[in-house]
Amino acid sequence: MPFAFTVPNEYGYVVLTATATTFLAQWHGLFASSYRREAGVKYPNYYATAAEASTNHAAYLYNCAQRAHANYLENHPSLMVTLLIAGLKYPLLASAMGAAWSVARIVYTFGYVSKTQKDGKGRYPGLSFAIPQMALGVMSGLVGWNLLNA
Repeated sequence: MPFAFTVPNEYGYVVLTATATTFLAQWHGLFASSYRREAGVKYPNYYATAAEASTNHAAYLYNCAQRAHANYLENHPSLMVTLLIAGLKYPLLASAMGAAWSVARIVYTFGYVSKTQKDGKGRYPGLSFAIPQMALGVMSGLVGWNLLNA
């Protein structure tokens, strides 16, 4: 039996924002790969060893870049789900939250590989990605609540 529902006219912004995050994921991979080459970490090793990172600063920075990429991949699925659900009711706000999340993820990545911060602490300003991610979670919950109480 077919099922149809209507999305808001502004839902296109949500789709474009979601699509942009997939390009950001590709950028993350390329960004980490550039550090891999500098560090000389061979495939299939995912990270430089602790011994390599302690004596080779390029290997340490590669580990930071790779960890930023992995953290992106860990958070991206929940962002996508909440962005697409929240956008059903709040398309412009959801799109804005997705864009803010993306900017914060870039700040996180560049901060993580900062040569002026020890132990990856340069990533801290980028941790602000959690705010729009949580906001999207709340908005998604409200969409579900409203569906149940319609």
